[in-house]
Amino acid sequence: MTSIERAAYPRFKRLMTAHELRLFFAPSRDEVAWAAARTDSDEHLPAQLLALKSYQRMGCFPKLDEIPGTVVDFVRRAVVLPEGTVPRAVKRTAERQRTAVRQRAGLVVRQGDGTECRRGGDAE
Repeated sequence: MTSIERAAYPRFKRLMTAHELRLFFAPSRDEVAWAAARTDSDEHLPAQLLALKSYQRMGCFPKLDEIPGTVVDFVRRAVVLPEGTVPRAVKRTAERQRTAVRQRAGLVVRQGDGTECRRGGDAE
């Protein structure tokens, strides 16, 4: 039987190793600089990075409350934010963050059907 993590609807693994956290969710210096240039608060920076890293790993944008605390804490510590910093993005901010991630990934949303495709290419 296929595990839930490998199903058609991507989800976070229940248990993630330190190696997996570093491999999939450690933001590079370039990614941190990119996210910092697009955010204006300590709460928005990890939210932008979590959107980016989640999209890179899973190909989708989970809600912030669906992201495991271990991943949130790992990203928060990676960008050296205070212990109590909670990622936050209201609906409009979250949509801008998703648009910025799509642009960084070179994707566009086709009008009408809502599917994403690479610029100059077919749907993924």
